[in-house]
Order: sequence, then structure tokens, then C-alpha cells
Amino acid sequence: MNPDDPLLQLLACPLDKGPLTLPPGREVLYNPRLQLGYPIVDGIPQLLPSSGTRVSPEDHERYTSSGEE
Repeated sequence: MNPDDPLLQLLACPLDKGPLTLPPGREVLYNPRLQLGYPIVDGIPQLLPSSGTRVSPEDHERYTSSGEE
């Protein structure tokens, strides 16, 4: 999945229904509001509520440093 993928505009967090971001160089869709990352496995986003993992404050800063929060 790449940042220009139209599918990214349709995907939403299963918990708050808000948009997700794709941090550069990462295989994860990120919800900056809840600080949860959802893995992308073999090109398929794993968007079950139980798949979300809390990210560290350092990763949150890295994921949002591009200003796309």
C-alpha cells in the first residue's frame, strides 16, 4: 500500500471511525487520535479492533512529524 492509494481514503479506524494515515516506510495504518497502529500483512490491512496496538510516544511523534495528524 502506498500513500497515493485511493483505498487509503476509504479506510477508517474500526474504533472511532476516523481516517487513518500511512506513515512513510512503515507497514502500518495509524490512528493518531487513539495512538493505535493496525498492521498491514501481505498488503492487506488488518482492521479488526483487536488488531490495533498502542504505539510508544516516540513512534507517535515519528508517525505524526510530517504534519498529517
